[in-house]
Amino acid sequence: MFTLARRHVLARAGRGALIVALVGIVGYGIGLAHSPSAGVSAATPVVSSPSIPLPSNGSYASIVDAVAPAVVTVRVEKRASIVPTQLPDDPLFRQFFGRQFQMPREQRAPRQSGLGSGVVTTSDGYILTNNHVIDGADTVRVELTDKRAFDAKVVGADPASDLAVLKIDARDLPTVHIGDSSRARVGDVVLAIGNPLGVGQTVTMGIISAKGRATGVGDGSYEDFLQTDAPINQGSSGGALINLNGELVGINSQIITPTGGNIGLGFAIPSNMAREVMEQLKADGSVRRGKLGVSVQGVTADLAASLSLPDASGALISGVAPGSPASRAGLKQGDVIVALNGEKVADSNALRNRIAGTKPGSTVALEVLRDGRTQTLHATLSELEASRTRASANDGESRDREFGPTGMAVEPLTPEVARELGLSARQEGVVVSDVNPEGAAAAAGLKPGDVITHVNGEAVKTPSELKSALGASSDRPALLLVTRDKADLFLALPRPRS
Repeated sequence: MFTLARRHVLARAGRGALIVALVGIVGYGIGLAHSPSAGVSAATPVVSSPSIPLPSNGSYASIVDAVAPAVVTVRVEKRASIVPTQLPDDPLFRQFFGRQFQMPREQRAPRQSGLGSGVVTTSDGYILTNNHVIDGADTVRVELTDKRAFDAKVVGADPASDLAVLKIDARDLPTVHIGDSSRARVGDVVLAIGNPLGVGQTVTMGIISAKGRATGVGDGSYEDFLQTDAPINQGSSGGALINLNGELVGINSQIITPTGGNIGLGFAIPSNMAREVMEQLKADGSVRRGKLGVSVQGVTADLAASLSLPDASGALISGVAPGSPASRAGLKQGDVIVALNGEKVADSNALRNRIAGTKPGSTVALEVLRDGRTQTLHATLSELEASRTRASANDGESRDREFGPTGMAVEPLTPEVARELGLSARQEGVVVSDVNPEGAAAAAGLKPGDVITHVNGEAVKTPSELKSALGASSDRPALLLVTRDKADLFLALPRPRS
């Protein structure tokens, strides 16, 4: 019987960092990570940050005065589930407690309440917020800075981008102009406005620390975050990230923290993505996305060397779906997409976001590197299904293996093993049965259960063929095509030293 090695790996950094969605939740048996009732420690001295250029009058007050009224508090409620207590109704139980004992009445389901923020984008009451703020809510209520409160309707929600649109019945509301987030630059000063921990509307300042970030939290499908060190905390989800022109450049969404509090790693959904999603939700209540039909991965330095690429940019195609727009356009496994409609593709995440942001039925021009040469292919996009799931990896007990010079043990892929891995019995290749955590294979990203099907474009069907292919003389890392969880990906493995 084939079994995969199980290894328990300890985090090297001690306490792992948390990626926190910034909605505060309170209710029966649930509290904020740092509730207002908790003790507040005295402020500790901090080193002053370098001076940041201020507006000509030395204050951001005019920007805040113009924008803050359009940033609102979003309160949600939902009924929490309870676990009923079953008491045995038998003669022995009644004899012990007496006949006067009555079974308890059915418990009433407690209510959970949540807190977030939102941004008014139209004077007639359309509001942008995060999907995770309102997800599962029975009631949604919006509070304005002038203390007015309105029941809100959820117009539409998009978990893939973590955005939602609300509507309240009001007129002549203050609004925020939605800016062009593509023009934001690393180093730009920004203001974060929201209601952290329910203390009331709060304005903080920082800069844009990075662009194009992906954290992989939640659905994690379409992420192109602006990273900022402007302090934001739980309850700030859906709040505004504002530039010094008073324009909305982002919707505050997440923080990374080892403690639950802000440490200067905040993430906002860029306004250009928010605008596109909002318009589709307002028009149709849902979001349509383009689909190319490829599996892609980032290009590492080792993969770039293996593929003889000029640099480690672009999106490497690890699989092409049969009958997909990519297949019809002539894209192949191993192609590297370096430009879309004439604009450079930085990485696989950028390609995914741009394809998704293109209307189904549109034709796109793809600049592709294949065998060291550049060519342009055209694909007409289909529509992406609403949701997809992937199978999880198999796991099993560890047993002793003989590791080769690459730090992995392999076995022939028999039909029985293929079925255990959820693959076709006709699948060919060599299965990785164990990996030395300190070896080259682990460093390359290989895992037990991976099936190696090709080395440098040549099929391998037996362990001896794999050994010969890896032993071929070359200065470059070997390019492996691996099947994992029914999907293909490329890995670059340094060749064993003699």
